[in-house]
Amino acid sequence: MHDWIIPDWPPSNTVKAISTTRSGGVSKNSYQSLNLGLYVNDDLTNVLQNRQILKSKLLLKAEPFWLKQVHSNKVLPTNKIVRNESAADAAISFKRDEVCAVLTADCLPVLFTNAKGDTVAAAHAGWRGLYKGILENTVAAFNDKPQDIYAWLGPAIGPESFEVGAEVREAFVEDLAECSKAFIPETSGKWLADIYQLAKLRLKRAGLTKIYGGGFDTMTDSKFFSYRNNPESGRMASLIWIDKS
Repeated sequence: MHDWIIPDWPPSNTVKAISTTRSGGVSKNSYQSLNLGLYVNDDLTNVLQNRQILKSKLLLKAEPFWLKQVHSNKVLPTNKIVRNESAADAAISFKRDEVCAVLTADCLPVLFTNAKGDTVAAAHAGWRGLYKGILENTVAAFNDKPQDIYAWLGPAIGPESFEVGAEVREAFVEDLAECSKAFIPETSGKWLADIYQLAKLRLKRAGLTKIYGGGFDTMTDSKFFSYRNNPESGRMASLIWIDKS
């Protein structure tokens, strides 16, 4: 499946998860080639074809539950989602063959499941959603103790690339003092932020101990879409579902 990424984590083998890259589709120019985002000025026909390619390659039994992502802390169960229209930044499913999905191009995708392998969730965490508590709210939506939940951090902007203003650092540190170690000052007065470390700190505060992934940089690795590199950028998908077939 091209250079798509399969999470390296230990959940049940009935739980399937993957993050796409920009390869494998039909989009052109800055959206080349597997752009899965509907709202980025790409040709709609190409996007829909790319989504069909994704569904076919992954042998999905139904269309993923695509969200209208708005940098919120809102989590929706799949039975409350109208595909492409429901404003939320995380989806959770308690049934097999329901695919939770988030789209990113520098923001952090986080996939979740539990030890029993009967619940899955996907969250979209830009710094705003991360600060507002999207990851903690996703954890709270599980019917499990936090120590029985796994999280995998997918491709996002790396700690040497993610420049933010002082107000971003102040907000995180005021909320959780440990977050200060996730920021490095620059001479310009800006800060370099480690979104992976920020996510881990907040997940640990929520009680998680099983946290995997990280180590990507969508801004410097050309196999990924990056909004900061080019606002006319496509979107990658991170997906998770239960497949007991």
